Amino acid sequence: MKKIAIILFVFMGTFSQAQTLSANTPPQVNVSGEGKISVMPDEAVITVGVENTGQDSNDVKKKNDAAVDAVIKYLKNFKLPASDYQTKRVYLNRNYDYNKKKYSYMASQAIEIHLKDLSKYDALMMGLVDAGVNNIQGVQFKTSKQSEYESQARVKAAQNAREKGKDYAGALNKKLGDALLVTDNSQSYYPVAMSAMRFDKAESAEMPKETLAIGEITITANVNISFSLLNK
Repeated sequence: MKKIAIILFVFMGTFSQAQTLSANTPPQVNVSGEGKISVMPDEAVITVGVENTGQDSNDVKKKNDAAVDAVIKYLKNFKLPASDYQTKRVYLNRNYDYNKKKYSYMASQAIEIHLKDLSKYDALMMGLVDAGVNNIQGVQFKTSKQSEYESQARVKAAQNAREKGKDYAGALNKKLGDALLVTDNSQSYYPVAMSAMRFDKAESAEMPKETLAIGEITITANVNISFSLLNK
């Protein structure tokens, strides 16, 4: 009997506390806001690769290493800072051809290049192809003023959320009060300009001199804000 009384007391205490919290919680509205800034990119992150295949693993690796060495030397001669390019992936794979009953090997290496002057893109790419690059794995456009534009986008997102809050408050015959809780839901996203492509050196002479459509990139901020609702 005492046990039941204690459980009942605890339940009534919890219920009473919930009622108190509910009574003390001000009326509020939770809204989301989005801010967008469209800008011209002035930088790009380019991922290129060198790939070679053959029947002997040592020969394939040596051939690929020689090509990579030529690519890195070219990047140095192009006057890119060493901090602006980096090896990302290195593979040596063995494949079995069931028709020929033979093994073959593929060596590949990917290099990521941070190009901070887009006017040099075409010259850089042509030189990389001549040096030994035989596939382009992707190009991501960026801006050197990313932090500045993100800040502007966040301000626009907060303004957008406040305008939504005013709409809801007016519809409920209330006045929008202070922000009670702000949650940032922004995620960085960099558009990829092109998908992976492979080509031979013989094709490089036929490549056009202008191969990059820069366009614009959009920097987006998303926020959730809870505002108090006040009586008019």
